[in-house]
Amino acid sequence: MTRAPAGFFGGAWRVTARNLVVWRTFAGASALGNFGEPLLYLVALGYGLGRVVPQLGGMSYAEFIAPGLIVSTAMYTATFEGTFGSYTRLSTQGTFDAILATPITPTELVAGEILWGGLKAAFGAAAVLLVIALFGLVPSWYALLTIPLGLFAGILFMAMALVITGVSHSYESFNYYFTLVVAPMFLFSGIFFPLEEMPLWVNGASNVLPLTHVVALSRGLVRGTIGATDLGWHLGAMLAFGVMASVVSTRLLTRRLRS
Repeated sequence: MTRAPAGFFGGAWRVTARNLVVWRTFAGASALGNFGEPLLYLVALGYGLGRVVPQLGGMSYAEFIAPGLIVSTAMYTATFEGTFGSYTRLSTQGTFDAILATPITPTELVAGEILWGGLKAAFGAAAVLLVIALFGLVPSWYALLTIPLGLFAGILFMAMALVITGVSHSYESFNYYFTLVVAPMFLFSGIFFPLEEMPLWVNGASNVLPLTHVVALSRGLVRGTIGATDLGWHLGAMLAFGVMASVVSTRLLTRRLRS
């Protein structure tokens, strides 16, 4: 018998809640990482390298990179969770097998994992937003919207990571994903330099990187300069990437869980 929609969402939420309960035991260490790493980037690049970098669009270099650090933290948080975390639950700990021994279906399990990645990423985004606010780099109250943006970005990047987890049979496989996909997104999505000043082909190629659209939204929200056209374009791109990644990851992991 097919479950009612409420049953599906309820099952997915139970998976998310289970991960949240487990995560609470080491939330302090996780929070330290969320605060510490962007703080290092901000000090070393924003205030170190920034001393020799001229203003960009009327912003200091620290002001320029700060919004990107919010969402890059969301990306890395969700990606690590969707690769190492989910693979451990899938293969090493046998957690997924235990969950599937309950009335939870494989599709609900994957949906719950994706939602969990989004929630954890939103926590990371909130932590970084607090850091940059303490440095006086948040001129607009619209910056608070970077927290739900972190949630949706986390869902997107968690789904992408689960695609890799669905076809991986060892932790070493993740090295390729981090080197060939995640690192280029981090470096070439507009966090550290303005894409509009790059050659046209670089600007065009950057649009196939999901993080580019998330960074543009974050910078517009933090600065309070986001327009309706840009908002629609970047949100639409995020939605397209997210739907594709969610469909593929669900199919791959469902097939693997049922085999």
